[in-house]
Amino acid sequence: MLPWDGELAGRLDRHIVNSALLRGNPLGDPHERPLWVYVPPGYDDDGSERYPAVYVIQGYTGHLTMWANRTPFRQPFVETADALFAGGAPGCVVVYVDAWTAYGGSQFVDSPGTGRYHSYLCDEVVPWVDAHYRTIPDRESRAIAGKSSGGFGAMITPMLRPDLFGALATHAGDALYELCYVPDFGRAVRALRDYDQDIQAWWADFRARPAFTKPEDPTLLMLLGVSACFSAGEDGTPELPFDPATGVLRPATWQRWLDWDPVRMVPAHAVAVRSLRAVWIDAGMSDEYYLDLGAEAFRAEVAKAGLPAERLHFELFDAGHGGIDYRYPLSLAWLAEKLAR
Repeated sequence: MLPWDGELAGRLDRHIVNSALLRGNPLGDPHERPLWVYVPPGYDDDGSERYPAVYVIQGYTGHLTMWANRTPFRQPFVETADALFAGGAPGCVVVYVDAWTAYGGSQFVDSPGTGRYHSYLCDEVVPWVDAHYRTIPDRESRAIAGKSSGGFGAMITPMLRPDLFGALATHAGDALYELCYVPDFGRAVRALRDYDQDIQAWWADFRARPAFTKPEDPTLLMLLGVSACFSAGEDGTPELPFDPATGVLRPATWQRWLDWDPVRMVPAHAVAVRSLRAVWIDAGMSDEYYLDLGAEAFRAEVAKAGLPAERLHFELFDAGHGGIDYRYPLSLAWLAEKLAR
């Protein structure tokens, strides 16, 4: 265990978790994973008090160490979260989870194309944290939060594991797939003309040169990676949800993606959604992936499922998809208040 090397009112510990579930994963990614755990001011002063826990997960291509990145005129989330608790918000243990893959992300799902990242989070990380820290080990005192793909993971995880998570916060989370994903399909088909319509040929090229040196790289990486998560074959091969030469949707494969759309998942998990203690949904009104509309649609389904209005916070704000890290401490403060009741 290594202490955080900055000035914090609380404490950030850096760990390595040896995952049995990720050992031998399809992409050969490490099964020893970094895990950061923050404890609030006062945690070390009293050896008996227990705290709610908030699990924080990242967007696509997000790596755990990026939580410490410092950008102009902005503080890293580790510091803004610490300032929140130092300023009097109810104390929480904040857990920063790594789910990186060779494709840049796992979508926090179990897949033959990437590995068992949903099970890793739920069945290894959560028990490990509860065993090593003074958390309140029940779903009423446990939340999950994230942005973009992390927001997607935050939406689906409490639906799939309501025994573990009783609250969530999603910032511009992937949802309403016909708007957030389909526009990239046409761009991908055009880009793949340079690779004989073969995304694996692009992938070989991408790995042979500095990353993101061609304009098509972000789009093709996302589509390859999400295909590995949502529509991999039994042998782990990613299957695109559209014909790479024409862009025509492949109905059966596209349906596999739609089955993971949080908007479409809510009705089948209405009991779990209705039981949540707190749901924070927000997005920028100019989001380039129309995730403000996805947020609207997800809110509508959550309300239809019967979640009481007082447990729901919904907000659209003036921004696009990027640069919205200042929203994280807002939802964290709200979750901390809800979990403390």
